Amino acid sequence: MTEKRQHRDVTTERWWRKALPPAVTIGVVLAVWQVAASAHLVSETTLASPTAIVSSMIATWPDLMAATAVTSGEALAGFAIAVVVGIAIGIGLYASKTANRGIYPLLVAAQTIPIITIAPLFMIWFGFNPAGKIILVAVFGLFSIAVDTSRGLTAVPRFYQDVALTCGATKPWALFHVKLRVAAHQIFSGIRISAAYVFGTAVTAEYLGATNGLGVWLQGAFNSFQTAMIFSAAIVVVALTGILLGLVSLVERLLLGPPDKDDAISLDDSEF
Repeated sequence: MTEKRQHRDVTTERWWRKALPPAVTIGVVLAVWQVAASAHLVSETTLASPTAIVSSMIATWPDLMAATAVTSGEALAGFAIAVVVGIAIGIGLYASKTANRGIYPLLVAAQTIPIITIAPLFMIWFGFNPAGKIILVAVFGLFSIAVDTSRGLTAVPRFYQDVALTCGATKPWALFHVKLRVAAHQIFSGIRISAAYVFGTAVTAEYLGATNGLGVWLQGAFNSFQTAMIFSAAIVVVALTGILLGLVSLVERLLLGPPDKDDAISLDDSEF
């Protein structure tokens, strides 16, 4: 019992050490922000005060949540597609040298393309329907997952497969039951990168053309110079992104356990 209590105390202390500095920073920023707004150092149209933002969220809560539901559905559907397709593409890039040489550089280059240059095409192809937003989120979300899946599998030391083959396993079995398991933490790293941008991608796509969602909410707030409403949407997007990242980390921990230093994959030990 004493050892468990000591471990719990150490864990709590570590959590406070990590959480306290950003909490204090946020508190100071909000306090300075509120004082500056209350003293009329900045215009309410230019920068709404924290209390004005909270009041705006309360007053528009039903409409804000309705828009959030639309964006969340598009983002989560696109994210789910990105995870499945991204892992499949990453496995294909690893399994086929021809595919790797032909497609991998294109995937890396595609990550540099701004969404603003691609979204209009999806509007032309799919119109204002949610399907276009879902596909756009999936396309932009699968890049990091595919790349990290391929790199993670490539980085797995050769002896993992050799041991499985020595025990009578086939190469496909070793790939799906051994190598994917060893590379799983790096694959989840790609999934987390994708999760950080899915809601932003969905909102941007809606802003360029949609009938509902947080993007339309932002467009209406911008056109009417409602700064508080713009901040309300931004807060919701940040909150949704944080929740999704937390869920991804939770799933990773439940499936794989906490990351272990011994499980870290070194590129120096891999064979290309």
